[in-house]
Amino acid sequence: MAYRFLHTADVHLDSPLKTLALRNPELSDLIGLATRRAFIRVIDLCLEEQVDALVLAGDLYDGDQTSMKTARFIAEQLRRLHEAGIRTFIIRGNHDALSKITTELVMPETVKVFGSSAEAVVVDGGAAHSPVAIHGLSFAKPHAPQSLLRHYALPVPDAVNIGIMHTSLGGSEKHDLYAPCSVADLQQSGFRYWALGHIHKRSVVEGAASVIVMPGMPQGRDVNEDGPKSASLVTIKDDRSIVVEERPTAVAQFERLAVDVSEATDWTSMIGKVSSGLHELRASITAEHLVARIQITGSSDLAWRLRRDLDLVRTELETRGTLIGNVWIDKVQTVCLPPGSVNSRSGAAGELATIMEDEVTRSEGYRQELRAIAEELRAQLPAELREMFGPDEASFEKSLADIARDGSAEVMARLRQEKVD
Repeated sequence: MAYRFLHTADVHLDSPLKTLALRNPELSDLIGLATRRAFIRVIDLCLEEQVDALVLAGDLYDGDQTSMKTARFIAEQLRRLHEAGIRTFIIRGNHDALSKITTELVMPETVKVFGSSAEAVVVDGGAAHSPVAIHGLSFAKPHAPQSLLRHYALPVPDAVNIGIMHTSLGGSEKHDLYAPCSVADLQQSGFRYWALGHIHKRSVVEGAASVIVMPGMPQGRDVNEDGPKSASLVTIKDDRSIVVEERPTAVAQFERLAVDVSEATDWTSMIGKVSSGLHELRASITAEHLVARIQITGSSDLAWRLRRDLDLVRTELETRGTLIGNVWIDKVQTVCLPPGSVNSRSGAAGELATIMEDEVTRSEGYRQELRAIAEELRAQLPAELREMFGPDEASFEKSLADIARDGSAEVMARLRQEKVD
């Protein structure tokens, strides 16, 4: 094997929690430490696999929010690689572009942090192997609206060229546009492997000319970063062929679970149905912990009671999660409806539901009042939590619409359930 390295990105060490910080303190503590524990797993993987290098493709930490405690932790972990003779290659992305850590902290000499001017480091493969040229370029500022590809040097002749870049590629729904470029442009660059970062979902494009890998992130931080998380173990063989292996790294895995309770005949069987879904989900993942957001769906006579007593459902599921083992409940939601409720708007309750949905919640006065309350609440939150209503105006308005809809459903649930009781 000519050259082996572990490729990861978007570690976001010790980044402030958002929605979790307002919920279960134990869960907040778990996820707050998970990025560190996942990074330790990355270092452990490097040592276990005896790789030649670790490649970090941006956003190792969160810029000026990062403390020197985080910096010392990074240095300690990279020193473990240094002592094993493993080199580290780092570029800075949009989150860590302005961080002073790289200038204030002394890293081991085997750590190369690329600057805002493109460089190439040539690693001699010895007489029996081709040299490896590792190219890197860090963000000089938090925003990079133009492609950075043209700034990279030409491939080093006769070497296996590896490019490290922080980029949104052609764009992603959950990520802002940073240093955009196309897969075709990367394939035509003459680089054998592109080690990318920025998009938190893993993707691999294998072609005859080059292999392009977005490794995702080693640890999710909330339910919007759900699914398995990993790093990529890359082997460049003597014939210059490349093998990419996915290696799990997450301590806790976020997942969304939808459970249809239409067949549940009573409260106990409904809880049992959801618990069974939770148990099956836990058995399907390899991460040490599961953090689940549960949505209860279907048509059931229990629908209104579910909305009224959703806090009791959560408490019961948290107990079941403890019994299953290392299962945490992020949130419980219900969109379950009573039988026939879709087309039924009869009686006084039906009239009230129609008024609330068609007149009250859609009126400009109601929306303005709701917006004012939400803006006042958001202004009182710490900076790192203010995106809980959404990162932009469109997301903010959608959040308000969801709150209005859920509020109306909650009122109707309580009225209908009191009538039944």
